Amino acid sequence: MTKLLIDADACPVKDEAIEIAVRHGAEAVLVSNGGMRPSRYPDARIVAVPEGPDAADDWIVDAAEPDDVVVTADIPLAARALEKGAAVLGPTGRPFTDETIGTALSMRAFKQHLRETGESKGYNASFTAADRSRFRQALDQILKRTAAGS
Repeated sequence: MTKLLIDADACPVKDEAIEIAVRHGAEAVLVSNGGMRPSRYPDARIVAVPEGPDAADDWIVDAAEPDDVVVTADIPLAARALEKGAAVLGPTGRPFTDETIGTALSMRAFKQHLRETGESKGYNASFTAADRSRFRQALDQILKRTAAGS
């Protein structure tokens, strides 16, 4: 069974991801450092990892298998999940692929440098209804492809 592994701490599309996973017969797994109410997500398995840097990321990478799908905005986590053979989708509907991850990692490093030197304040774009819609469509397509390949 395909797993949908969701980096849940700051994910704005948890509800949508779970709904689409259930529709496709995939297991939805919310991975968090804590603070998740199981009653709010009855169709998902909730995994609370210990506090610590990258604990949730490490759990997701360890659990990821080929044909699983990882939802994250964390670019280094996306790179690690791709290495495991998982499909990776950002919450705005942007897929991370073997072809695009190098550029994403480079841009992340460049933006971090700009923040450290004071050239950029590091503000992120607002999450929009269009982002949510793009995410829903992209996840639906990925899960359809995964089911067709099984």
